[in-house]
Amino acid sequence: MVPNTISERLFHRAQAVIPGGVNSPVRSCRSVGTTPFFVKRALGCRLEDEDGRIYLDYVGSWGPLILGHAHPRVVEAVRFAATQGTSYGIPCRMEVELAEKVVSMVPSMEMVRMVNSGTEATMSAIRLARGYTGRPKVIKFDGCYHGHSDGLLVKGGSGLATLGIPGSPGVPPEVVAHTLSLPYNDLDAVETALKAYGETVACIIVEPVAGNMGTVIPKPEFLPGLRRLCDTYGSLLIFDEVITGFRLAPGGAQERFAVRPDLTCLGKIIGGGLPVGAYGGRRDIMEKVAPLGDVYQAGTLSGNPLAMAAGFAMLQELSEPGIYESLEKKGEALEAGLREAARLADVPLTINRIGSMGTAFFTDKEVSDFASALQANTAAYGVFYREMLARGVYLAPSQFESFFVSTAHDREDLDRTAQAALESLRVVKTVAGSC
Repeated sequence: MVPNTISERLFHRAQAVIPGGVNSPVRSCRSVGTTPFFVKRALGCRLEDEDGRIYLDYVGSWGPLILGHAHPRVVEAVRFAATQGTSYGIPCRMEVELAEKVVSMVPSMEMVRMVNSGTEATMSAIRLARGYTGRPKVIKFDGCYHGHSDGLLVKGGSGLATLGIPGSPGVPPEVVAHTLSLPYNDLDAVETALKAYGETVACIIVEPVAGNMGTVIPKPEFLPGLRRLCDTYGSLLIFDEVITGFRLAPGGAQERFAVRPDLTCLGKIIGGGLPVGAYGGRRDIMEKVAPLGDVYQAGTLSGNPLAMAAGFAMLQELSEPGIYESLEKKGEALEAGLREAARLADVPLTINRIGSMGTAFFTDKEVSDFASALQANTAAYGVFYREMLARGVYLAPSQFESFFVSTAHDREDLDRTAQAALESLRVVKTVAGSC
């Protein structure tokens, strides 16, 4: 097929020099039966592709752009920081100020270490948990994605689920031998595992709200139960708040659910969308990290001045009154619009939403874990994705991801999205037999 659009030509060129033509697998759009468009610019809640098409964006760089694209306060912070130098590899004032801001906002954090990605954050937090407890095993949950480090690519949701990859070649069995993956929202399974392996379990790591098998909300007893079991068996509780941190509340999911983990992982959300991550928690645990302690972790670009400046500007903006109340109302409005569209189109849709994030699963069953998420009709979602894109609405190119509302979306945008959803779902309905 001869490429006709600029995006198609760019994708053709990319495939010659980049594996699959993309630098992260889900971007390939294979699971939704199309090829990616290439972004030229973005502002607020809108993307413009290389061919000049405009899309309402509900991906927001996979969650961190709570303020939308190119927010003036963030852009000015990055612009000024760049004039002072783009990288030092030595301490700078802004990393101290951002660390103080993060510690002041996240309930469980007494100390924080900056890194360069969510993957680095989770990998480092698990190493720290093992070093602190002297234990080897880790409990995670099916469908929760904690980055692409070897020991965590076990039933990892996200791109693995999208592409039908159960794990990954290149990860020796002995590397994941100490990783136990259990059903999300199943406290009995956790208790059974701890009764069998409790003295060897260093930590339980969990997305407090799962965002990488689609949005899956914890049952009321789940997170408090994990806290109780960790206390009983002497394991550390790690919240992976790479997606939920600062999105669900100023202090993240742990503030919203009033459950305090021992360690918390954060991602690009604290860099205003720039590449950055962090992990932190109780002082006595964090003091095990080098140079204070013997758990080693390092990074030349950690505390990069551009990311620190962008993150500080974003967190300052999120500290303004009314931000989270507004996001909650916008999330409610989008959910209501999607539900009404599904009703009018007579298409089974289960919508899981909390705050400004959510997922529309193509199923009439409750989705409360990875197994139930996998029952969703991915072919129907592929039709829906393509039809929404044709109507100028960009959703995640995977059934197993979340949508995100930003402060930049307004009521007109949400109403337009609901109308596009109704038209798209009617198309889904007509082809339902082939899905």
